[in-house]
Amino acid sequence: MFDVIPSHIDFDVSFEPTKMEDKKYVVNAETDEYLGIVGDTFQCASHPVFFKGVQDTIVENKSSAELEGAQVKWKTARKGAWAMMDITLPNVTATITTSRHETVVAERIIALHGIDGSCSNIAIFGAIDFFCTNGQIRGKLDTLRKKNTSNFNMSMFVRELRRSKQDFYARTEELQAWANKPLDYTNVRDMLHVLMGSERTGDKMLGLYAEEAKTRGHNVWALYSAFTNYATYADQRNGFELRKTGKDTAAVTMFDRENKVAGWIESKPFQNLIAA
Repeated sequence: MFDVIPSHIDFDVSFEPTKMEDKKYVVNAETDEYLGIVGDTFQCASHPVFFKGVQDTIVENKSSAELEGAQVKWKTARKGAWAMMDITLPNVTATITTSRHETVVAERIIALHGIDGSCSNIAIFGAIDFFCTNGQIRGKLDTLRKKNTSNFNMSMFVRELRRSKQDFYARTEELQAWANKPLDYTNVRDMLHVLMGSERTGDKMLGLYAEEAKTRGHNVWALYSAFTNYATYADQRNGFELRKTGKDTAAVTMFDRENKVAGWIESKPFQNLIAA
């Protein structure tokens, strides 16, 4: 399960000077390929060192029952300079129930690492919806980050891991409350126009909500599922297809969408809607 780092990110990192005094190149030490330019004081661990440290800490602080059957997905970008490990724990689950449908959600742990200065070391705790495989992360409280040095704040990460199961179940209680909270279609439409910043984009999201509501009913849980659909898929199935730029950034863009959703549910328009 763990200990297997994808071969295309399993390399050491080296640095070479640039013509600018305060800059240096980040280099894939296996292929000598240039991966980016960073400040002359920048330091980082390699992907294998970082992810192995995170994996070992998870194994040490989760029970064997919780880890059994764990599913690990990898996403990379920027020629392997940016990498994300996405772990789902199928034995840590809760069921969200509406009058029409039941959905099982499972605990999720994400570790994010960049060696080109594109991101901090980040650990995020959330959930995965088994019905539609949409990922869910929840704002600042679910995120642990540290600037990219050779050391990750493992003591803080351990504390978060040890309470993550408790936090997961607390989070699913909120999701169940959302499933119990009915919504009016017109109010959802008006809120989305404000939240999305335009009627056109709001109507696209409203279409996603309508599709989710067919299964889950007209409630906050269906609206949130529309948001997570947007953050999970980047093709014609939801109307939010990624623009084809030719750059190796799709994984970064999709992670940014998850962060955007986390911001949406903390926003005043969304909070006002669910409080009404």
